[in-house]
Amino acid sequence: MELETARLRLDALREGDADALFRYRADPAVCRYQGWRPATLADAERFIGSQSATTAPVQCQWFQRAIRHRDDGTLIGDVGFCLADGQAEFGITLAPAVQGHGFAREVLQALFGWLFGRLEVHRVYASVDPRNAPSVALLQAMGMRKEAHFRESLLLHGEWVDDVVFGLLASEWPGEGAGIVAPR
Repeated sequence: MELETARLRLDALREGDADALFRYRADPAVCRYQGWRPATLADAERFIGSQSATTAPVQCQWFQRAIRHRDDGTLIGDVGFCLADGQAEFGITLAPAVQGHGFAREVLQALFGWLFGRLEVHRVYASVDPRNAPSVALLQAMGMRKEAHFRESLLLHGEWVDDVVFGLLASEWPGEGAGIVAPR
């Protein structure tokens, strides 16, 4: 799966991405609300290796894609999703230097268009720590609704945290392929 938007390209993570992936995924400000954080560069290399064997989404397995600047191919983040029973859970991570520029919304517009259109997914959803205000705002801006709030239901980095689930149905999505410039 490869998608392009006006400014970005989503494609496979490559061996040469390990250093950049490690730098932003291990950043304490980035990984604070995420379950996976690489402790070493080797962890990032192993993660990329595990993903390189998968060229298409497989039911009940996370499928991770690189987020790159379209013009020069620089890795600026990653997005993943897991398909199960007509639904897709997703998560997105961006390097701190590129946060706040609308890239996450651009990625999710393309991803949702592809999931709802090409894969005919019925519902997309995301789980987020409610203290992560930028992520909550992003999900709401995407038209997602808060469906559940589980109190201290997740042990994350040694701390019991709340877990909020946001969801969006295909019937609520404004249009097939919204935001995609060139699906591949």
